[in-house]
Amino acid sequence: MRIGTTLNVNQSQQEITDQISHLHNAGFQSAWASQIFGHDALTALAVAGSHVPGIELGTAVVPIYPRHPMMLAAQALTVQQATGGRLALGIGLSHQVVVEGCWGLSFDRPARYMREYLAALMPLLHGQQVDVHGEVLTARTFAPLEHATVTPPPVIVAALGATMLDLAGTVADGTATWMTGRQTVADHIAPRINAAAEAAGRPAPRVVVSLPVCVTDDTDAAAELINTEFAIYPTLPSYKAMLELEGATAAADVALLGTAEEVLEGLGLLAEAGATDFVASICGTRDERQSTFELLAQAARG
Repeated sequence: MRIGTTLNVNQSQQEITDQISHLHNAGFQSAWASQIFGHDALTALAVAGSHVPGIELGTAVVPIYPRHPMMLAAQALTVQQATGGRLALGIGLSHQVVVEGCWGLSFDRPARYMREYLAALMPLLHGQQVDVHGEVLTARTFAPLEHATVTPPPVIVAALGATMLDLAGTVADGTATWMTGRQTVADHIAPRINAAAEAAGRPAPRVVVSLPVCVTDDTDAAAELINTEFAIYPTLPSYKAMLELEGATAAADVALLGTAEEVLEGLGLLAEAGATDFVASICGTRDERQSTFELLAQAARG
């Protein structure tokens, strides 16, 4: 299981680049930028990746609704060139409260939108001309995108429900989860997407699992901090559903908390559950975050 971390993108571009360099030097195998309401994640990774070698750079995730697949494909291929082929393109639907409340777009039948989006995005990334006329999305090119030869990045879909997992396994390269506990990965996420990929004759997909992590000797305080920091997520329908499958109600219920030995045991159980990648959201006090960073870096190197 490959080990990476989330990035703090609420910083200057130079600080983001320095952060990725620090992760690379420590031995982490990947660094993942979110796309929320600040930096453009792909642009930030292109700049950083042109200066920092050797570490995979992922988006977790870019919302698709405000970005036509032709535009996202062109941007992703540009980032892939700038980083020497180290991009993992994580995409997702976002949430109804954002799509409708912020962007004024319809969130009706989101899986349909993702299906039509991927029908255009995947061939565009692979140097093909497209002519997609869906129910809600049109993408028509006169020729393949004008990019020099570049290896297409893997496309990781934020798929949690059964329909989305089937879609990701059938046409994309994997899934990225958040607020999804080990048992749910083992019983729902990994079996579903692997079965879909196998039925479609595709390679085994990546299962990128991201959770809060804290090496601590005060689990109660750490849990309180995590529940406060991530309080929004149990209120969002997609994450609430995953927590309910796990028998959990709050972020700390699925976090990796405890001693170094307990956190390492949790990582091993996630690997057994089917996670191919673990992306840590490092939490805690300053000392706890440093201890967690060092433990994860050692695990990544090992």
